[in-house]
Amino acid sequence: MRKLYKLSLYTIVLLLHGMLIGQKTNQISLAGNWSVKLDSLDKGSHENWASQNFEGLTIKLPGTLDDAGIGHRNTLKPALNNYVLSNLTRKHQYIGKAWYQKEINIPKSWKKKEVKLTLERVIWESQVFVDGKLAGRSESLVGAHEYNLTSFLSPGKHLLTIVIDNSNKYPFINVAGSKYPDPINQDMAHGYTNHTQIKWNGIIGNILLEASTYNTPENLQIFPDVENKILMVSFEQAKPVSKKIIFELSDQDGKIIYTEIVNNAIIQGNLVSFKIDKPEKLEFWDEFHPVLYQAKVISQGQDIQTKFGYRKVENTNGVLSLNDERIFLRGNLECVIFPLTGYPPMEKWGWTKLIEQAKNYGLNHLRFHSWCPPKAAFEAADEAGFYFQVELPHWSLKVGEDENTTLFLRNEAAKILNDYGNHPSFILMALGNELQGDIGLLNRMTAELKKKDSRHLYATTSFSFQKPTGTRPEKEDEFFIAQWTDKGWIRGQGIFNDKPPHFNADYSANSDHIQVPLISHEIGQYSVYPDLTEIPDYSGVLEPLNFLAVRNALQKKGMLDLAGDFTQASGKLAAMLYKEEIERALKTNSFDGFQLLQLQDFPGQGTALVGLLNAFWESKGIISPEEFRKFNSPLVPLIRYEKAIYVEGENFLASIEVANYLKKLENQTIEWQINNEEGNVLFKGAINNLDLTIGNNMELGKIAIPIKIEKAQEWNIEIKLKGTAYQNSWPIWVYPSSKLLHPKNIIITSSFEEAKKALGKGKKVFLNPDLKQLKGNDGRFTPVFWSPVHFPDQPGTMGLLIDNEHKALQDFPTQSYTQWQWWDLCINSKASPIDTLPVKPIVRVVDNFVTNKHLANIFEVKIGNGKLLFSSMDLHSDLENRPAARQLRQSLLNYMESEAFDPVSTITANQLETLKLE
Repeated sequence: MRKLYKLSLYTIVLLLHGMLIGQKTNQISLAGNWSVKLDSLDKGSHENWASQNFEGLTIKLPGTLDDAGIGHRNTLKPALNNYVLSNLTRKHQYIGKAWYQKEINIPKSWKKKEVKLTLERVIWESQVFVDGKLAGRSESLVGAHEYNLTSFLSPGKHLLTIVIDNSNKYPFINVAGSKYPDPINQDMAHGYTNHTQIKWNGIIGNILLEASTYNTPENLQIFPDVENKILMVSFEQAKPVSKKIIFELSDQDGKIIYTEIVNNAIIQGNLVSFKIDKPEKLEFWDEFHPVLYQAKVISQGQDIQTKFGYRKVENTNGVLSLNDERIFLRGNLECVIFPLTGYPPMEKWGWTKLIEQAKNYGLNHLRFHSWCPPKAAFEAADEAGFYFQVELPHWSLKVGEDENTTLFLRNEAAKILNDYGNHPSFILMALGNELQGDIGLLNRMTAELKKKDSRHLYATTSFSFQKPTGTRPEKEDEFFIAQWTDKGWIRGQGIFNDKPPHFNADYSANSDHIQVPLISHEIGQYSVYPDLTEIPDYSGVLEPLNFLAVRNALQKKGMLDLAGDFTQASGKLAAMLYKEEIERALKTNSFDGFQLLQLQDFPGQGTALVGLLNAFWESKGIISPEEFRKFNSPLVPLIRYEKAIYVEGENFLASIEVANYLKKLENQTIEWQINNEEGNVLFKGAINNLDLTIGNNMELGKIAIPIKIEKAQEWNIEIKLKGTAYQNSWPIWVYPSSKLLHPKNIIITSSFEEAKKALGKGKKVFLNPDLKQLKGNDGRFTPVFWSPVHFPDQPGTMGLLIDNEHKALQDFPTQSYTQWQWWDLCINSKASPIDTLPVKPIVRVVDNFVTNKHLANIFEVKIGNGKLLFSSMDLHSDLENRPAARQLRQSLLNYMESEAFDPVSTITANQLETLKLE
């Protein structure tokens, strides 16, 4: 996967592509060496640099100054501060004007032809000079900068100069990240930021001169009207005529399947439009059948072609449908995270590999947060059957306060529709992320887009913290992306840490009243400890000084050997929470999808490593694609059950259901079984003759099992659709019903003083202080939200790292990481600081990567002739109603009674006192 972003290979592919383009007689690729001169003080225009060859540095285009190592060299060093932890660090940085120059040769065959220059993607503004004369200016963050150079380029040699200015042209498109002291790093919108992509200067796509005969058709657009079974077709031509228009359709193999001579064309200025009846052979495009067609228009002997897919996306009575079938978006954010280049791939193969990995993990959708991807991304998605939501480069709290910004955004929206509107993968569009300000303006802009292009659904914003916007759809919204509604939360944040684990819930009560397709906004955001093994992989234009700072801090504290365990333990907890997030979304009948934030790491905004994959879309070893697809697929078996822990004498009751967005299935069988830790089947059953419709198939059957056990166990419930790969599983914990024991040879106390006296007498002591007596972080089940840098005022731990092979936990089944049975124990705990204590915890708390404290919940030591087992988890309060606390306490006491209780570490009584609040 990482080869996708290697600079050398990427450059080679671009150059080869340029050579192939250059072989066409009507095209000249300008890829290759250019002279470049920096002009941060904007003196170039005054010195008339464009009129003469200037001696500058040499750079290869397509590419950036960062690629070439040109700009201000980084002077930051690894440190745990907001400069370094803001984002990956540019090795070289340049903001301002840069002049690129190349001598070109126009062939004689281009005489009397129209000549256009295309700069496929630029940040942010370009100006073009030919032989010192200004030919034009362009600005866009979403698409190509195009110039008609016909009047400037006669056959022969010319001096072409392109000025790229990547300074901030419209600050109002951006919200400021005030936590980051470097002003250049305060822009958050991903269309113009240093947090994911970088504010590069250069040209990263095709640089192409193209000659065409005068009056060649342009801008061919295909509008499928599925309801009326017609195709609406439009194109532009300088001097159109209504006669001699031929329309052709070809299939994916190039075979012509339809031809018609058009006699009903309507001409309005230079716009030509007509409609044809839907050809019989035309098939629908969707994720399971990504059928594409080539449309060709010939007008007055000149032709234009485009690919498209025949499909209809709409709001059908509040449900998101494609081709009159309900769909469900299993989505992920894409925020221009390409750490080797700092910019997106411009070739289709790069996006094909990314989408392939996304589909490996069961995704069918990407939301492009406050930016729009290049043409290559749409082409790859069209072929893969993958759904896109695109956005304006816009994340602002001041919408409507600047007229020039509004005009720029309107132009950007029109360009998105014009450049990418034919792509069937493009199904949704929002005007930006979490917008605030003039909501009326957003509604007006959305209405304009709906009228202009009906091929997509539109929304004013992807969520908003401004109320009532953000709690219900706006007037013009055709879909609604939200964290909550006016009735409450519709995602796990705000729930999982506040309510005991329960698996019979969904978000229907807070979402059923929403009358447009509903998608949950940025679910997840569970921080995972940095994977320090990635450090050598950042071989491109960005340095992982943030990772290096964490590594150095761990090394200084003698914890570097735990780094990999921290990543795995925090990652497993995050994966478990993502699973429950996704399953609740799938159980909610009024949901039409979710958008994860996210499957891969987000290296900016305070080093927000929230991914189960790294920033290269590679596995961290936390969860396999196969395991993730069990709960993130077109068809997912599900169960609803009350809780995670059961006690002998209770019954485990579960209701079986299936979220089916694959196809209608008849006469199906669901098989279930319950296994113990050794994999032995304890119970099993089947439900036959099931017809599964599209959507939520609820209450298909029941599982009812009495709990009869003698020892604590972890059981695994497995559900599968017989004869398919669709299966899912869930753990539960079963404990024996036993009375609280108070072994006579163990002193059980919450008093430090009592513990010290008993230890002085050489006794065994179980010290479980009241939490109010203890120093340390308040206990928390869920890990850091997003980033401890971006949101510093939050409980800052990242789950448990558990020595599950330790005999103290022999009667408390657990993995080496936090699972649901630890919820009550974490909530009722303190993470005790043990930086000064030479102990190896039985249960360690993983601190966040900024403070990196030694933290523990349970450890054992010798003090004098006595032996101590210490717990900062409350194992003495209300035990009748806290089965996990009761069982853990019993397991610890059983261990203390055994000969195995022989702590290795030794501390003094005074050192023990350091855990106590003064």
